[in-house]
Formats: sequence, C-alpha cells, structure tokens
Amino acid sequence: TLLNVSVSDHDRSDSLLLSWDEPEGGAKGYLLALSSLGSDTLLQNGSAGPNATSFWFHGLTPGTRYEIKVTATLACMDTTSQTITAQTSPAPVRNLSLSSGGSSASLRAAWAHGHGQRDGYSLALWHSESQSLVRNVSLLPSASTFLFDGLLAGSEYALKVSTLAGSSQASTSIHQWTAPSIPTGLRLSPGSSTSLVASWAGAAGAAWLHLELHDLLTQKVSTTLSARRGLSSYTFQHLRPGTQYWLGLSATAGSYTVVGPNATAWTYPLSPGNVTLSSAEEQNSLEARWSIPEGQREFYLVTLQEGEDSAPTRNISVGGDNDHVTFHGLSPGQQYSVQVVVVAGPYRASAHSTAAWTEPRAPSGVSLSSQGSPHSLLASWEEATGEGYVLVLSLAEQPVRNSSLLRGVTSFTYKGLHPGTLYTFEVSTVAGPYTSSPRRISNWTYPLPPEQLTLSNGGRSTSLQASWRAVSSGSTGYTGTLRETKSQEQVRNVTVGSDWTNVTLENLVPGRQYTLEMAAMAGPYRSPVRSATDWTYPLAPAGVTLTNTRRPMGLSAFWDKAVGDVDQFHLQLYSKSHAAQRNISVGPNTHNFTFLGLSPGTQYFLKVTVLAGPYRSSSHFATEWTYPLSLANVSVQPGRKPQELHVSWVESGGGRDHLVQLSVAESLSIIRNVSVPRGVTQLDLEGLVPGSRYRVEIISQAGPHRISSQTAIGYTVPLPPRSLSASAVSMAWALAVHWDTAPGHRDGYLLSVLQEGSSAPPRNLEAGRDSTNVTVAQLEAGTCYLVRIWAVAGPYRSLPENVTGCTVPAAPTNVSLTNPGSSSELYTSWKEPPGRRDHYHVTLYSLSTQSRIQVQTLSPDALNITWTHLEAGSKFAVQVTAVKGSLAASSINITQWTYPLAPVNLTLGSPSASVLVVSWAVVGGGAEGFVVDVHDAVSGTPIGHTVLGGDARSHILRSLSPGTHYSVAVSATAGPFHARTSNFTHCTRECDALLA
Repeated sequence: TLLNVSVSDHDRSDSLLLSWDEPEGGAKGYLLALSSLGSDTLLQNGSAGPNATSFWFHGLTPGTRYEIKVTATLACMDTTSQTITAQTSPAPVRNLSLSSGGSSASLRAAWAHGHGQRDGYSLALWHSESQSLVRNVSLLPSASTFLFDGLLAGSEYALKVSTLAGSSQASTSIHQWTAPSIPTGLRLSPGSSTSLVASWAGAAGAAWLHLELHDLLTQKVSTTLSARRGLSSYTFQHLRPGTQYWLGLSATAGSYTVVGPNATAWTYPLSPGNVTLSSAEEQNSLEARWSIPEGQREFYLVTLQEGEDSAPTRNISVGGDNDHVTFHGLSPGQQYSVQVVVVAGPYRASAHSTAAWTEPRAPSGVSLSSQGSPHSLLASWEEATGEGYVLVLSLAEQPVRNSSLLRGVTSFTYKGLHPGTLYTFEVSTVAGPYTSSPRRISNWTYPLPPEQLTLSNGGRSTSLQASWRAVSSGSTGYTGTLRETKSQEQVRNVTVGSDWTNVTLENLVPGRQYTLEMAAMAGPYRSPVRSATDWTYPLAPAGVTLTNTRRPMGLSAFWDKAVGDVDQFHLQLYSKSHAAQRNISVGPNTHNFTFLGLSPGTQYFLKVTVLAGPYRSSSHFATEWTYPLSLANVSVQPGRKPQELHVSWVESGGGRDHLVQLSVAESLSIIRNVSVPRGVTQLDLEGLVPGSRYRVEIISQAGPHRISSQTAIGYTVPLPPRSLSASAVSMAWALAVHWDTAPGHRDGYLLSVLQEGSSAPPRNLEAGRDSTNVTVAQLEAGTCYLVRIWAVAGPYRSLPENVTGCTVPAAPTNVSLTNPGSSSELYTSWKEPPGRRDHYHVTLYSLSTQSRIQVQTLSPDALNITWTHLEAGSKFAVQVTAVKGSLAASSINITQWTYPLAPVNLTLGSPSASVLVVSWAVVGGGAEGFVVDVHDAVSGTPIGHTVLGGDARSHILRSLSPGTHYSVAVSATAGPFHARTSNFTHCTRECDALLA
C-alpha cells in the first residue's frame, strides 16, 4: 500500500509538515520518526490517529536535512512504511551592514549568521541609479564579510544577501553610498567686469556639487549653487566690477560631504570717465579730475606725463573713493597730460586727458648791448620753458620793431638803429594759451667809454664810488658810461662839469663787476677814455632749502637765484652726529645740488655762500633729514601665551623711533599701533585671539619721513579643545571621539590614536575647523586606545588633550555544548574571537529548572570548560561572553542534554486477562519522557510502542491476548539520548508470571 508521503515547510524554517494518503482499508494509526540524514539517531517521534493525514514536526534546525519515516498500522497487525528526506528552509542573515569606511571605490558587507545550517551565500550588488547588476558572488557558508572594490565614487549601491539551503533561500537587502571623490583643478577667472567663470575637473565622482561664492570685501555670500553629477564649469553673473571673490567647492554623495578646493579671482575693473587736467589755484599746479566708475577697485594710479612725447614725470596712488588729485611744483610753461589707471588685483583699466599748460615765466638774464656799434643793439636772455618768445623794441615808449621767435633762440640783433639813442627792449615767454609778463631793459647805441677811473664799493652792494684826476684844461665836462664788466652791458651815462673829480653810482646790481669809462668833452668831440673796475658787494643767498630726494642716502639743496651777479656758490653740509662735513663749490648758474652717500635717518644742516670777485656773503642755515632704511629680518613668532605674539627685527641704521602696526592677515584694517624707540629690537603683543593669522609691518621714522619694512605673517598658538571623550560604538569596532570647541580660531584639528601596549606608530587623523566629533573606525576589538587631539593654526599646534577609550570586544563564535556520554557532565568549547578581552564569563542555565546554575570567569586565552555534577536527563543552555572593562559581547545560546538514567524497580502485573500494568521508579533528575516497548515473548513481534511524559511512573497495556507471554522494557529519554531497562516477561492472566 503506497502512502504517497509529501513534505513542506509553509515558509517556516524550524518546522516541517508531513502529508500522506490514507491507505486502502484505512489504518489503525500512524507512527512517525524523524532523524538526521546520514545518522540513525532518532531526533523526534510521534503518532497520529487513524483519521490523520498530516503531522507537524516543530523545533527543527533551519537549513538542515532530515530523514522521516512514516509507518501505518493496518488491520491484522500488518504495517506499511515510507521513508523520505526533507530539508528545512534556511534562516536569513542577521545584522547585515554595508559601509564604505570613507572609501570612494569600495564597500564592505558584513553580517551575522542566521540560526541553523546553510549550503552557502549568494551576494548580488546593484548600481541604484542605473539599476544594473554590478557583482554576483557565491560564498562559503562560513563567510561573514565581503569587500566590493572597483566601484564608482559617490554612487548608491543596493546589496541583496541570500542564504542558500538546498533549493530554498532567505534574503536580506541594504543600501549604501560610496564616498564622493574631490573635484580637482578648480580655476576661477574673470569673464567680464560683472562675471567670473569657474571650471574644475573630476566632477563625475560626486552625486552633487555645491559651490559658494563670497564677496571678500563685504564678507557676504554672493551666490550658492548645487549641481548634479557631471557639471564641470559655471559662470557667475551680475557681480560687481573690480571686486575680489572667493569660491568654495564641496562634493556630496548620500550622507557623505567632502570639502574640495577653493580659489579667488577679481572681476575686471571699469575705467574712469571724463578725465580732465586743468589749472589749479596755486601757481605751477594742475588738477586732474575724473568720474568714479561703477563697482569697486583697490586704488587709482595717476601718472603725470610731460612734454609732447608724454614722458612720465610723476606717479601718485590714491584711494579707490577719490575723484581728483593736484600736482604741485610743476615746471612753468610746460605741456602736461595725465593718465588715470584703475587697479583691482592684477587687472587695470585706464583713461587719458587732453594736454594742459602751466603758465610760463618771463626769461631771466635779459641784456641789451650795442657792442660798440652806433647802429645796432644785441638783445640776449636766458632760456625759459615755453613754446617761444615775443620781442618788442621801443623808442620813447613807441614800438619800432615786433618779432616772434621759437624756443631755443636766446638772442636777437637789432640793426639800423640810431646812434646815441636810448632804446627799450621787452621779451615775453609764450606757452599754449598763456603769455608771461614782459621783461624790459634799455640801452644806448654806441655809448662813449669813460676816462681813466678808480672804483670802490666801500662795503656797499648797490653803489660804487668813482673818482678820477682832473683832465687837461679846455674840457667842457666829463661824460662817462658805466658797464657791467662781464656782459659789457651799458648801465648808465655820467655827465658832470669840468670841476667834478668823483661821482657815486647808485642802484647797481649786487655782486656784479662794473667798468666805468670816462672821457673829457670838448664840444662834439671826446677825449681818449680811461677805465676802472670793481665789484659791488654780493647779497647773501635767499630761499635756501634742503630737500630729501627720496633716495635712501641723498639730500638736494635748492636756493633762489641771487639778486645780482655771482662768480660761484660754496656749499657747506654737516651733521651734529658726524664729525665730517662736505664742502662743495658750484657755478653761478647752478641753483641746486644733490649730496649723495649720506647716512640714513640723519639730520643735516646746510649753509650757502655767494662769491663775487674778492667778496663773499653767506645764507642762514637750512636743515633736513635723510630717509631712514627699512628694518630687516622682521620675524613674528608665537608668544608665551596663546594670546601673544613676539615681534623682533634688525635695525638698519638711522632714524628716531619705530611704529609697529598689527592687522588681521585677511583684512587691511590696522588693529594695533605701538611706538618703540630706536635701539629696541623686539616687542610682545598681548590680548590677541588664539589660533589667528596676523600681519605685522614696522615703520621707521626720521624727522618727517617714514619707511615701511616688509610685511611679516605670524600665528598665535590655538587653544586646545575641551571636554574630550572617547566612547565605544556599539556593534562596530570603532571609537566615537567628541570634544568642545575652545575660544579663538584654528585651521583644523589633528588626532593621534595609539593602541594600548603596542609599539606600532600611532594612527593620525585630521578634522575640519568646525568639527566637534570624529569616528575612528577599523580598530581592533576589545582594545584600549590613547586618543590625543591638538588644535592646529598654520604651523603651530595647541597643547594636546588626552583621553583613553576601549572598543567593544568581539563575541565568541563556534560555541558548542557536547555530551561526552555522561549523565552528569557537559563539555563547552568555542573559537577565539579576534581582538582582545580581559576575561570570559561562561554561564550555564538549566532549562529544566529555568535557572542559572553556574557562572565561570576564565582567562582571556581560555577556549573550553567542562561542567560536572550536573543533573541527569536535564536540558542545559550555555552562553560565552567576552568582557573588556565595562563592555561585553555574548555568543548565541547553545543547548544540550545530559544522559538520562535507566528506570529502576520495574514491576509487571496483570489485573485482568487482557491487561498488563507496568510500573517503575526513577533516580537522579528523572527524564524528559519514557517509552514503553511491548513484544510477543515467543515470536518477538512488536505489540506496542508508547511514548509517555516525564512525570509518568506507570502504564497500562490493554487489548492484550489472554494467557500470553509478553516482553516489556521501559526507556528513559532526554533529548536525543535514552537509557533502557532490561526486558521483563509477564503473562496475562491464566498463566503465572515468570521473571526472565
């Protein structure tokens, strides 16, 4: 008879449902036995009534193969059986995780094994965006981790882990992102005066890119932008001209954000409009004006250009808010133009003005001489700056000749004049639209030289005393002519009576040599002449000044042209701080001189002496300072405290004192001015912000002059972070480090992680300036680490903060609880987990009494323990826990039975012809249950197999044949173990009981 047995699990991994067809003629009942495949060990048995066609086996191990035997009891004591094999569905994995560990190209999958057995694992990794299968992997059943590498940066992946057992499987899924890659090659350049173009490379490794543009002048965010993967450039519009901007770039993928590079750039400035150059109120000055263009700029560079070739003569830098500048002290009668350049970073924009002229001066040194000719006069003058000259010759205040000459001509001869006639000469300088006031002079044609004379100045600067001897008789008087000896220019005529022997000549030019010629007059004739020469006493120079030439060791002396004549000037320069002095002689037409090779930062005094013939006259003293030298080797170092900077320098000579200026490095604003005397070469600046970048510039002063040193940059030391803590991360071998931000600034943090008791170098990590926590992953389980943290600013670190933290220990694996064949002992063993621990806690539970009966503390290298003196026939569970400090990790619970003891005192009785009564006693803890087996004592045919509970102590066998001998045995069962009594034989009534 076929039973057609089938099996299914109905999606339950710990149960199997048996179904069969009822045999023809029916059955009196069914016996079911379940054992491990390949083993004769009976794991479960059961029975079913005559009308049953299905049976459940519960409490099975997932993913395990079983052999099941179904026996049907038919009429007339006949039986039929069918044996099949079946496998329970596997249990899915637990605690599935998928992490990148900060990697942009790999993901690590990890899981805990599900309960029961399995044939292996199947891993399928999908790219979420493209929905494409990236990797399909089959693993051994012992595997619990797998590394997927060669992945795309900044992408989301989905992982499905399937546990395989036979044809069944159980799956679990999880999603995760790879870390994004940082874009490179960020460039920011101007596209126009109102736009900047940003470009970068390597943008495919991030799901999103975030750009943030800052106006560095206002320190405000101008534009923020978020773009999907693939964008490699962007143009920022509607910006301010001539403005510096800062661009920051970061990449995001899932929960990961990576800060990328940054860049700065300027927009092009706009050129100024309406540039003009015109006369100012002050003489020899021009004022440049312009319209301020839209946007920003650093400053204006204004260049004054001279002459027709526009040669640069002066450069002036003015602030970006100015719209004019005035140039003083320009050359008279000169043509100028101006160029205004707007400067913003490396970029410039310029505009030019039209030409403008300064008012000219009249020529100096004008003379008019006859040169002994009665019909001509020679006019001459010194060159004046301008385009040319206008000449007018007058007779009795009536113009007789008008002429125009170009510049470069300094003389003109008038011919065809009347002899013995007084003429007036006028000369004016022309420059552009301006004409100077005229310079006038008069003279006679062909004057007669005077007779023999003697001249003396008598210490006077404007008169000469002439004296002579009386001429021979017959003269009617004396006529004389006074000339300037050097130029032979006629000064005046002298006519006196014949009784005169001296005359005083007044209103002469100081310091000038004169020659007087006189002759005796007799009617229209003149006697031969006699002559005499002397100098008027010179006047002291006026307007003596000493000016710094802006050369480090030079001074320029200037003085006015003396009233009168000069043979030469003698210059005497000295300093009170130096014994040596300078003596220089220069020509009469020189009105300035530059002394070079002087000591820097020193006050000098100048005296100018005029020499005319044998006479001399000196000026007052003028004084000026030379420019000091800038300081060298300016150094800025951290001070003794985080709020201090130590500034030192080397003096280069000269000067009075120094001005130390301190500013924040990112700003041009000065926050501290400190004056120190000469000779001091160091200074401590207090009350600063820790961890900040500062700029120091030192100005040396000498008189009214200043010069700056090179700018030096320095950092204050940052303060260390506060409230440092390190705690274990549950279910991961990592430490979560937290801290509070200290006052002040910093560039970031540096962390060092050193394993306790290890000689290996520490592991270093970095964190951003705004970070207050970091997770240190991939540590060894159950291990303590010393964590140190510093705040970093520039090249300097704060004092370290230290803390010790321990990771969670790894739980023991492959825990087993086995019976060595004893009714009072069990043996526990396990595989040593990775990492460290302080010790093991091993706990044994009695499932029969629902209580914890033993706890053992074992050394960290222990791997097994034997439990003794246990109760026979009882079920126990064991758990192994790894302990590190206050942290612990436990294994799963493993169960096992002790062997039961066989029943004792077995007795049989037959109270009636078809009944046998079986009774027994137990020793120890009893058993899980009892099995009563009855056989025909003669033929050995099985009559009955009864399974009873653990509380049973007797059993009644019914429906037996009267007067028949039966063999009875009772087995105590505990889990898979049993202990059997000897067979006892007894006869139902009508026979005597015999003990076998």
